[in-house]
Amino acid sequence: MNKKRKIAVSVTGASGSVYAKVLFDKLSELNDQIEEIAVVMSDNARDVWKFELGNEDYKNLNFTFYDKNDFMSPIASGSARYDTLIVCPCSMGTMGRIAAGISNDLTTRAADVILKERRKLILVIRDTPFNLIHINNMKTITEAGGIICPASPSFYSNPKTIEEVAATVVNRVIDLCGLENNSYRWGGDSKM
Repeated sequence: MNKKRKIAVSVTGASGSVYAKVLFDKLSELNDQIEEIAVVMSDNARDVWKFELGNEDYKNLNFTFYDKNDFMSPIASGSARYDTLIVCPCSMGTMGRIAAGISNDLTTRAADVILKERRKLILVIRDTPFNLIHINNMKTITEAGGIICPASPSFYSNPKTIEEVAATVVNRVIDLCGLENNSYRWGGDSKM
């Protein structure tokens, strides 16, 4: 059996809280493959979650939450050996600060750490359309070893609900993390 993963998740104030919710649900389901889950949410992320989803259910999760400015958090250091940082959804401002190496909060510091340690950084960007600054920031992060995973859902699994649509993106993120995941596979028999 593979070793259990240590995963950090950052939720920024970009629209798309449903992606974070579905990601949290999926990570909870896969807890037998995960050693630790660390979460950091910006103030805007909390506000957008409440506005878009009408609740604060993230407070009920059995994950370790860190303040957005807690530089003493384990995800602020490579020695904590987190395998992956998922920023979901990732605002263009956060992506720009990561691309520029500006570690002004826990999310950007954790991203800097993940990149310097040559571990997995996955940015689930949601904004559209992109301007040239966004595209250049994506290029910079990709060249540094990060993965840009746009929140662009697929429809070949015939999703019926908003959460099933979001799951088409989240399942890709889970695959990118290296976790075993039972999800729809093109040409396969498994369903979401």
